[in-house]
Amino acid sequence: MTAVVAAAGVLLSAGCSGGDKSGTPSWQSGAEAAAANAPAPASPQPTLSTVAVTFPAKDATGVKAIAEIKYSSEDPANTAVEVKDAAGKKVEGTLDTDEKVFRPAEALGWGKKYTVTVTGTASADRGATATSSFTVMKKPSKLVRAVSHLGDGQTVGVGMPLIIRLDRAVPKKYRADVQRRMQVTATPAQEGIWHWTSGQEVHYRPKVYWKPQTKVSYRVQLKGVPMGDGWYGRTDYTVNVKIGRSFVMTVDNKSKHMIVKQNGKVVKKLPVSLGKPGFHTVSGTMLVTDKLRKTTFNTIGRFTGPDAYNTEVEYAQRLTWGGQFIHAARWSEGSQGRTNVSHGCINVSHGGGKWLYENTMIGDPVTITGTEERIQYGDGWTDWSLSWEEYKKGSAI
Repeated sequence: MTAVVAAAGVLLSAGCSGGDKSGTPSWQSGAEAAAANAPAPASPQPTLSTVAVTFPAKDATGVKAIAEIKYSSEDPANTAVEVKDAAGKKVEGTLDTDEKVFRPAEALGWGKKYTVTVTGTASADRGATATSSFTVMKKPSKLVRAVSHLGDGQTVGVGMPLIIRLDRAVPKKYRADVQRRMQVTATPAQEGIWHWTSGQEVHYRPKVYWKPQTKVSYRVQLKGVPMGDGWYGRTDYTVNVKIGRSFVMTVDNKSKHMIVKQNGKVVKKLPVSLGKPGFHTVSGTMLVTDKLRKTTFNTIGRFTGPDAYNTEVEYAQRLTWGGQFIHAARWSEGSQGRTNVSHGCINVSHGGGKWLYENTMIGDPVTITGTEERIQYGDGWTDWSLSWEEYKKGSAI
């Protein structure tokens, strides 16, 4: 039985191997044979999306710390960009698919190497990957510090501008880039703008006074920002402040009284005495910039004679750098509300000065009208002495 099976196997094998030398079985027609010998069709290949890192260049060195990653893609809406440092830590940021730019959330590290991977995701038969590396410039020796006048968590008056001071003047052609790196968010939202008071100081104010209880957050991202002549910003930080109640003081020289409104309602009316001839109080809108429970005013080194003085005062609140204050003045209480006898300050009674001191805060506005002189811009926080159209001209953008 075993031998028969083996033989049958041989016969079967021989029957299947018959035909011509081409190897085509004798029972197939010519057309069938051609079809049988045709190569199998290839699997469909995806159309590759053209992706590439276009900036920084591959293996670039000395790249600015604020560099934005640029890429190309035929399908940007379905393209991902990932940036990692040498340790594999992912760089957080935002991807702008319209401009094909990845913007890091923070400045990149001085002297660090980064790898960029651009991936066209598998969508509509597209997909590709491009990788490139670059190295950030070494930490420069010339760095500019930017300091916020307001501290995190501080509560201020409705007139208070945000103030950033730099320890070196920024040339005009670099100010727009600096300004773009200072972002302000107000809740509720309010229209506002940055204004350069000088090359070393930038203020931000809203179009009208801040709404009471507004929450303001401003982010200063100047690390690595070029500031001219080989100088770069060194500072990145965020400050959160709160706007308090509305507390607005108005002084009228004609009536010689101060009207105080809190949240729109009159809460106090105080008689005042302003500057006598030769010592005029300036008109305009000023802000409380400083508060001194007790201090000494004097004219030592400035002038002598019957108008010279060296006097201790209480409840003093500075309005101008030139020395205009609101303060208590017992010695002029008989003249307050009637005639001007001060050296330029706003004299109020001892009780009135105490009440104001206890109820005001930095950034509360004071508007004075009807005097012979107008406040000079820059003599104090004079942001509100300019119209909105004038103020906008101070923006670098």
